[in-house]
Amino acid sequence: MKKHRVQKLLSNYGYCSRRKAEELIKAGKVRVNNEKITIGDKASEADKIYVNNRLVQKPKKIYIMFHKPAGCVTALKDDYNNTIMDYINIKERIFPVGRLDKNASGLLILTNDGDLANKIAHPRYETKKTYLIKLNKRLKDEIKALEKGIKVGKRKVKAKVKKINMKTIEITIHEGRHKIVKRLMKAAGFRVTYLKRIKIGNLRLGNLKPGKYKYLKEKEIKKLFS
Repeated sequence: MKKHRVQKLLSNYGYCSRRKAEELIKAGKVRVNNEKITIGDKASEADKIYVNNRLVQKPKKIYIMFHKPAGCVTALKDDYNNTIMDYINIKERIFPVGRLDKNASGLLILTNDGDLANKIAHPRYETKKTYLIKLNKRLKDEIKALEKGIKVGKRKVKAKVKKINMKTIEITIHEGRHKIVKRLMKAAGFRVTYLKRIKIGNLRLGNLKPGKYKYLKEKEIKKLFS
């Protein structure tokens, strides 16, 4: 089982912040499997972590599918904008996997499972994301160029493209860089006027309404990568 720094685990479990966890570790108040630890030591979720001689309970893993509406930001809190947490009313601590721009909408997964989040977001796993986008002008022969690959920054990005009409396409990529869809289409000579993420892996947004969310079952989580 993958190991993490103990302060990260305590934060993931919702026990305290990483900074507070580091203070507790430095004060000698944290043990893993009855052994006192120091900053930098790691543990897995199978290990028992004690703080002040009390066992830290691991939270139940939560997986939520949310239809982010346009106009809110992908953040847990923001001083100037509505956030996704204005729509999601649960007491457990969760975080969004990746992000969607403020003016974009669509599928967003929230969880307290760091390993799953890493598997979805990290480039090495190549988890595909599909977007429905509308463009400022008609497509001609650009689909071939997109499927062959267009350089965005220092890396070439390849996309699978399904044409809906002359200005609307579904585009599938596994890149996760900031604003990558808009940047890719800009490199192809277009401006994106509408963007909605409709699929992550094999999990589809379906008919979930904007601003609504639902808990995902284990079989639905497995479907992400099947």
